[in-house]
Amino acid sequence: MAAKLILSMDGSIIKEYPLNKERMTIGRKAHNDIAIDNLAVSGEHAAIVTILHDSFLEDLDSTNGLEVNGVPTKKHFLQSGDVVEIGKYKLKYINDAVSQTTAADFEKTMVMRAPVKQDTASSGAAPNMQATPDTVKTGKFETVHPAGTTTGSQPASPAQTPTPPPAAPVQQSAAIQVLTGPNAGKELELVKNLTTLGKPGLQVAVLTRRPQGFFITHVEGEKYPSVNGVSLTSQPHQLNDHDVIELAGVKMEFYYKK
Repeated sequence: MAAKLILSMDGSIIKEYPLNKERMTIGRKAHNDIAIDNLAVSGEHAAIVTILHDSFLEDLDSTNGLEVNGVPTKKHFLQSGDVVEIGKYKLKYINDAVSQTTAADFEKTMVMRAPVKQDTASSGAAPNMQATPDTVKTGKFETVHPAGTTTGSQPASPAQTPTPPPAAPVQQSAAIQVLTGPNAGKELELVKNLTTLGKPGLQVAVLTRRPQGFFITHVEGEKYPSVNGVSLTSQPHQLNDHDVIELAGVKMEFYYKK
């Protein structure tokens, strides 16, 4: 049974919305998945990303903001029974499925940080991700904050992308390797069901592991990430071997491990 939101005002239920899409938007404009025609609601007020049994709420820089259980918030890991308030409207989150993710997992991150070296020669060897002291792994969530920026980073040479093979089975392991910026050469094996990439507040995407393979979905930021130079949409995009992802000014390569 899919999780759902129950929209109400002044104690009267207006409508129920099953969270049956990976990304759903809430706002005043008619194109939103949950449209609330009220001037207190921004055109695109908030978004909910649902992956497996977990849902995450994000304020889309709305004018009047939102509250969860009476507390103003910009981003929130939803738990069954939470009440999202937008103006006079309330959205109650109901989810009977058992989640293995906790709110703490959602807040914590895994940072890929290059050692700070001034005028010292590089050894040329790629750092070992498992040995990096700045690495924190939490539950099913891993977040990578590439340290590169959109300015000052050297563009990577065009990637030699072979003809995409058929989708690999879920049993096959995969990884990403950072291609540009101070963290170039770092690798991260995708061993979890969810891996979050990007810089919170700037641009964030989620990689999900499914029976058909790995998919990337835009989560946060006005600008969408790109795969092989093509900008993504709000829908999940399946990744193929050696696809090049550009996110938050950093390029990284997705590949299946042999």
